[in-house]
Amino acid sequence: MNKRYRCKMCEYIYDPAQGDPDSGIAPGTPFEQIPEDWYCPQCGATKADFEPLDE
Repeated sequence: MNKRYRCKMCEYIYDPAQGDPDSGIAPGTPFEQIPEDWYCPQCGATKADFEPLDE
């Protein structure tokens, strides 16, 4: 199962099942495979500002 990640700045949840199609991230893309220059679609935080969710 792919882990979800939360933005520490705005609480946006990156869900691999949904991806981020508006940013060119296809559904099914694990967080680890997102390019390093990707940023939070809600607040613009960097990928480094995300933390794994304990589920």
